Amino acid sequence: MVEPTENALTKAGNVFMNPAEASSQHIVESRLHGIANVDPLTGLGNAQDLRDKVRALAAERASDPAPFTIGLANLDGFKPINDLFGPEAGDTILRQVANRLVACVPDGASVIRASGDEFAFILPLVFERKTAERMGMMLKEVLSAPFDLGERNVRLSASFGFAVYPFAGDEFENLLKSADTALYRSKRRGRGQITVYSQEIAQEMKRSTQLEQALRNAVIADEVDVHFQPIVNLKNDMVVGFEALARWCDPDLGYVSPAVFVPLAEERGFIDSLSEALLRKAAQTALSWPKELFLSFNLSSAQLTDPNTAANVLGIIHRAGLDPRRLELEITETAVMMDADTAKKIIAELREAGVRIALDDFGTGQSSLGRLREFAFDKVKVDRAFVSQISTDRACEHIVKAIVAMCDGLNLQVVAEGIENFSEALKLKALGCGMGQGYFYGKPADATTTRRYLAGKYGEAEPAAIAV
Repeated sequence: MVEPTENALTKAGNVFMNPAEASSQHIVESRLHGIANVDPLTGLGNAQDLRDKVRALAAERASDPAPFTIGLANLDGFKPINDLFGPEAGDTILRQVANRLVACVPDGASVIRASGDEFAFILPLVFERKTAERMGMMLKEVLSAPFDLGERNVRLSASFGFAVYPFAGDEFENLLKSADTALYRSKRRGRGQITVYSQEIAQEMKRSTQLEQALRNAVIADEVDVHFQPIVNLKNDMVVGFEALARWCDPDLGYVSPAVFVPLAEERGFIDSLSEALLRKAAQTALSWPKELFLSFNLSSAQLTDPNTAANVLGIIHRAGLDPRRLELEITETAVMMDADTAKKIIAELREAGVRIALDDFGTGQSSLGRLREFAFDKVKVDRAFVSQISTDRACEHIVKAIVAMCDGLNLQVVAEGIENFSEALKLKALGCGMGQGYFYGKPADATTTRRYLAGKYGEAEPAAIAV
């Protein structure tokens, strides 16, 4: 028998086979490739499919680089719902999300489940920013309708990031990175945001990364400082305590507002180390004050979701030697509701140890009265938005009056924030508000200045300095 020649055979790897066998293997390989590119839960393409399709579209338009857009959508608050109702409910929502997106994208567009609760889009006919933003608004609206879980409905929002080829990248990896940068910026701005990548956004994110690194280094080097603002008894204008406020001045960046760096630390996951360092410094400073003065300190939303927070706080003040009864922790309604059950346990443990709890920014939440009923608070701080207009706006005056009367009935102390002038202080005194703070009574000052202030106020020699 004549041996077949190599020309009469098809080579597959190191094995020679006849054309029929080769065709059969090609079909099998094509099917396996198809399976490998499909997300089994939703039936959409997966991350590999996204890569293949974007590269193919870019290659098709390489000679005359006509723009197209890719987008990423991330479900806001999906994990808590998944944790609350279980993974099967989460899978049901993901399938419903997939169905809605496929039904509403334009002809020729592709929807892909990139990972977890993140979906991607390839939009061949979206050429510029405004069209991408309109597309994002439409998709956001589609995903805002309730999701059906049988006996219950749940609502979600989604954040979006878009990148336009070739301006945001002419290769898949760069284009995807740009879309991811835009999505990340949307997530930073809050829920349901839409961002289209631009060089300005890239520079903004670069600055944010530089700021993050500088802040991490400052936390490690213990260079973030604490300043103290007096809280006074409005009946006699005597100081009753101080609120600790974070301050940071970087050698290269200069003064950085706490409104910038505190949320950054919380977002990037190192608020615990920052907060613990600040509490340690504040507690050590408070030891030099007269013992009747209390220290007020802010807890972050991240700390109110950590079951170890109470133990950490009590451990810090115990090591510093501060009586827990001299510590007051301020929390916001938004922070409390991130994980209400955990927050309740933390508050209960702290109050049992003697620490007092104040509800900060009262009046700005959507259901503050409900929070007063559900949680055990010792004090309420009236938001400065009401205080700043109390002398000129009758509505603000009546709101503050009602808050004071209500808290009096609930046996809660009241502090008015942001008192800027004598007329505001006078009005608050007339309304029966117990305590206040603001620039009228004193700006935040460092530990040394605060000790000197107290020495003069109490008519004593300056208290001995302590290590901080």
